[in-house]
Amino acid sequence: MTAHKKAHPAAPAAPTSWDSLAAWYDGWVGAGGSHYHRTVAIPAVLDLLDPQPGEAILDIGAGQGVLAPAIAARGAHYTGVDASPRLIRLARRRHGAQGRFLVGDARALATTPGLGPGVFDGVVFLLSLQDMDPLDPILAGAASMLRPGGHVVLLLVHPAFRVPRQSGWGWDAGRQLRYRRVDRYLTPLPVPMKPLPAGAGRTVTRSYHRPLHAYINGLAACGLLVTRMLEVPSPERSPAGAPVSAGEREIPLFLGLRTRKEDGAPPQNYP
Repeated sequence: MTAHKKAHPAAPAAPTSWDSLAAWYDGWVGAGGSHYHRTVAIPAVLDLLDPQPGEAILDIGAGQGVLAPAIAARGAHYTGVDASPRLIRLARRRHGAQGRFLVGDARALATTPGLGPGVFDGVVFLLSLQDMDPLDPILAGAASMLRPGGHVVLLLVHPAFRVPRQSGWGWDAGRQLRYRRVDRYLTPLPVPMKPLPAGAGRTVTRSYHRPLHAYINGLAACGLLVTRMLEVPSPERSPAGAPVSAGEREIPLFLGLRTRKEDGAPPQNYP
């Protein structure tokens, strides 16, 4: 009688994967996205990307596919890529009818089965790029996926005002004013994030802070011209439903960039 070996789960495609945190992350984000996804992040991405019927859209760092329904509703064809096999399984289960989902490494998109250079009209990073490193091959890989004239859209936690663990809110008692404090900005920094709630595991996640010029110059090096920028405030209400003050909404929460691939820019191949 032949013994059956126990099947092992697929390994994450990149060391920055949140695969070990998939259950915790899914509990927070869910099928339709977090409060911030629904109220400001996904609307901002759709505004910048403006997907048209029949276009092919690639979502890098797709997680459990919260963007897929919005892209499919516009009549565009959605492909999501993520390094976490567990998150991709959740995405296929919930949104498989609205697109296709692939396990792949954003640093080496050309090696992902099912992807090919120059076939997408748009590429999106929805709150994912700040969790990926290194930046240059990731941007180059995104550019290589585009047709000439296609667009890469980035939505990031604002790098000038929301530096992880190096910025925060303060209160000026003399002026009776809440203000945003930024302790450091120019130096790139891999920031270990705060401990997660009990039951989320002991994995340490990192957010990769980079100044704004790192993104602009990195995009330009790939033949991607920035054509539009959005600075997105916090939602009008907190996740608990409390109103967010006008002063707090004056400090942007997210930064959005839309780029266009110049016609003469050849696809760049990174291993």
